[in-house]
Amino acid sequence: MTIDPYSWLARSRDTIHRAGWYRAVQTIEGRGGAVVILEGQRVINFASNDYLGLAGDSRLIEAAVAATREYGAGSTGSRLLSGHREIHRELERAIARLKQTEDAIVFSSGYLANIGTISALVGSRDLILGDDYNHSSLKNGAVLSGATAIAYNHCNLADLRHKLQQNRPNYRRCLIATDSVFSMDGDLCPLPELLEIAEEFESMLLIDEAHATGVLGKNGAGCAEHFNRTRRPLIQMGTLSKALGSLGGYVAGSATLIDFLRNRSPSWIYTTGLSPADTGAALAALQILRSEPERRARLWNNVQFLKQQLSALSIELFPSESPILCLGLSNPTEALKAAQTLKKAGIFAPAIRPPTVPTSRLRLCVMATHKIDHLEQLVEVLTQQC
Repeated sequence: MTIDPYSWLARSRDTIHRAGWYRAVQTIEGRGGAVVILEGQRVINFASNDYLGLAGDSRLIEAAVAATREYGAGSTGSRLLSGHREIHRELERAIARLKQTEDAIVFSSGYLANIGTISALVGSRDLILGDDYNHSSLKNGAVLSGATAIAYNHCNLADLRHKLQQNRPNYRRCLIATDSVFSMDGDLCPLPELLEIAEEFESMLLIDEAHATGVLGKNGAGCAEHFNRTRRPLIQMGTLSKALGSLGGYVAGSATLIDFLRNRSPSWIYTTGLSPADTGAALAALQILRSEPERRARLWNNVQFLKQQLSALSIELFPSESPILCLGLSNPTEALKAAQTLKKAGIFAPAIRPPTVPTSRLRLCVMATHKIDHLEQLVEVLTQQC
């Protein structure tokens, strides 16, 4: 009798269903934006990381088309082989100017940036301390590096210090890694204190600025600018796919760090370079970020308006210092039901469930392109459901 070696897949998928963890894609027609057509239904979009509303901006589209016409549809190879174009270097210089660092390096995705950078910086003789709520790419990068990876309690400096005191003397190098804006909660890491602890324990510090770039700081440079720590020794990773409306990842820091990564980061060395279209679009987004500060101001006005409206109705949100606002729910089933009810009422707000997060929630992402009546409609629907 032959045993099917793939039979376990169906059983495992059924377990996912029973736990309320099953996920399926939902098709959005046309461009993204504050209002989208989702599975044929017009809905107000609170599910997007397009915080500044740039993904559908005609200037990014025109820049992507122009870059494609000049350089072609693909980069054709690794940047060290045949894939490097001057437009890539132009983007890296623009990122370094924004982040106020000596240099930057662009990866084909944010996930590749994290796993490649961590793997290059630490190995089997080294230690990684990571926030318990870190993004999957930081956690997987730690595993792939071969270093000893220890989680510290979320934003708990005392726990981080205790674990460093216990473990740091036993390892060659140490890397502290954290999201700057935690994507499923909306809160910020305590960056000033983390920098002091990193210096005290002779440790490198990497912050994932995916949800901070374009959003936080006087110029939208992110968490380091928000806390006025741009001149401190720091590894700043980020993405081009959220507030900047394109695709790709980057690392910004010292010239020595960036040159080292060009020679040692496997996910940069062995991956085809970022497409010309994505590179051109990201460059256009950075220009808009510099020239239109009012776009970021609208985003924060929307965030404050929505917070005030929900607070007045005694609807409790997770503590947040970002455009990510989360409403806690008791279990995955309740979260799914709430998301489905909101969708029927014309609101697209995804249910976030374990194992992605410890507890179930609705995640609301505010955009600069939301109008006040969009926010008021969300409040009205939530009032009815809560």
